[in-house]
Amino acid sequence: MAGFRALAREVRNPRNTIALRRTSLRKCLERFAPYGHRATWHHLCDLAGIDPADRAPDPARLVVALTELEEARAVWLAYEAGFADRRKREKHDGIRQPAGVDAWHRHTWGGCDIVPCVSPTAYPAARLSDVLRRVIAAMEAEPGDACPVCSQDRLEWRPDLDRCPAQGPVCADCGIVVPAPVLTAGALAAARRRLLEDRYAAV
Repeated sequence: MAGFRALAREVRNPRNTIALRRTSLRKCLERFAPYGHRATWHHLCDLAGIDPADRAPDPARLVVALTELEEARAVWLAYEAGFADRRKREKHDGIRQPAGVDAWHRHTWGGCDIVPCVSPTAYPAARLSDVLRRVIAAMEAEPGDACPVCSQDRLEWRPDLDRCPAQGPVCADCGIVVPAPVLTAGALAAARRRLLEDRYAAV
């Protein structure tokens, strides 16, 4: 099975058919898709000016989309390298159990669903690399009361997520499932209260 870099070369190869180049880009998302496969695809298409259903897009636009994905992947690989180094030092010091904030990292192994989006058509407006930097910075800081990506505090608890975690806070502004460890207990409680308020309002 081809890896991410081999597939990226196929996307850039002008001797390949446009269908193969597009398919290779889609396969890149099987190796790295920060928002989940569908939402990341829609983000890349939006950024590059491609119709998501277009089977023969402009090759130059495919390269624009690939470049966006590669930039974000570089940010993530640097984070994973730093994470591995830190865990190695912690184990050397006798800290065998990862910290609570590291539970998020276990669910993002391989670079898929790092910052999952509930809807494939609702995702942050910022570049993928910037979104990852903001989430990583939030993981390394004290918990806050707002979304680490867009800074909005309208968070809604969703008990029906079709991914891991199965439930969690969702930003009503940018659409991401906010990693619970970056939020204060108060922010999480407020998100749960909104769920109850919405349920009672519907009765």
